[in-house]
Amino acid sequence: MAPASIHLPRILRIGAGASATLLDTLSELGLARPLLVTDPFLAECGFAERLLQPLMRAGVACPVFAECVPDPTTDSVAACLSQLRSGDFDCLVALGGGSSLDTAKAVSVLALHGGAMRDFAVPATVTTGLPVIAIPTTAGTGAEVTRAAVITDTLTQEKMLCMGLGLVPVAALVDFELTLSMPRRLTADTGLDSLCHALEAYVSRKANAFTDSIALTALASISQHLRTACDDPDNRGAREAMMLAATQGGIAFANASVTLIHGMSRPLGALFHVPHGLSNAMLLPEVTAWSVGHAPQRYAECARVMGLAQARDSDTQAADRLVAGLHQLTADLEVPGPRAWGIAEEHWFANLDTMAAQALASGSPGNNPRVPEATDIVALYRRVWAA
Repeated sequence: MAPASIHLPRILRIGAGASATLLDTLSELGLARPLLVTDPFLAECGFAERLLQPLMRAGVACPVFAECVPDPTTDSVAACLSQLRSGDFDCLVALGGGSSLDTAKAVSVLALHGGAMRDFAVPATVTTGLPVIAIPTTAGTGAEVTRAAVITDTLTQEKMLCMGLGLVPVAALVDFELTLSMPRRLTADTGLDSLCHALEAYVSRKANAFTDSIALTALASISQHLRTACDDPDNRGAREAMMLAATQGGIAFANASVTLIHGMSRPLGALFHVPHGLSNAMLLPEVTAWSVGHAPQRYAECARVMGLAQARDSDTQAADRLVAGLHQLTADLEVPGPRAWGIAEEHWFANLDTMAAQALASGSPGNNPRVPEATDIVALYRRVWAA
């Protein structure tokens, strides 16, 4: 087995108040001219202002780009890049969910190298970018620790995956207190996204000893705390556990890769504008059911750490209990299927071949324990619709 390559931010601060260390973090890294990248909601509700108050008192100017959009597009990236180029900035501070973090990552690459976003899509490798300090406000994407960004081409509606060391933030400030106001639907969807990260990292063909332990720890925590975080949003213990698990899930998949669930979810965002976490949640039970027979020991261990199976259960029994448990979890969290989400049946079935092609093009399905052909993916999309 080849040695595992592990990539992490240079600075990783986790816990209540971590976001308040932004000024110290900039100083540690020798940075002084940041541009804050965030979304309209976080700017309007005062999150951005509170984050920047210590910088203002210290005389550190930090203009704000507050026009990030869900599932960032090449157009939204271009708008942020235009503002960056209008000033003398030496870094970006990304505040928000995965969309804001991915926007900042994409801008950091284009600012340094020029060209178009498509030039940096897989199989290209991004080696360098302008420094990014990531401050996540959702417990889900793990983008604060990953070497990936997903940007939708405005013209083709294709979700482009960009990968490489140049996309790893130089610092991540992971502060669970920023998630206390998250609504139930967002808490559920981002939490299930984290679960997918950990589960897929553990069963991935690129799994390794380092990511295995982190993925299992994240799975156990998510299984224990996700429902509580949804049902009792002021529960600080559950919020803190979910935020840590989200970062752990990000570390796990960033260094072991995601698999078929993520590969199949990207077309749902690009073609139907389903939020990323929700699209993963829609796919989670059916794709897992299709895959378990090709890595029963791995899936069984996931079931055991999640409290869905006992040590005395056979691997096959445990894997079956995992699938049942995932169906129950998504039902408890009221995850809508494609039809309930509002996708037209004729639109879904007319795009099956395109969806399968885009899923395969992402590369993620090749890491799945059971590697699919296009016909398998089409059949799975049909099953998801009927579920």
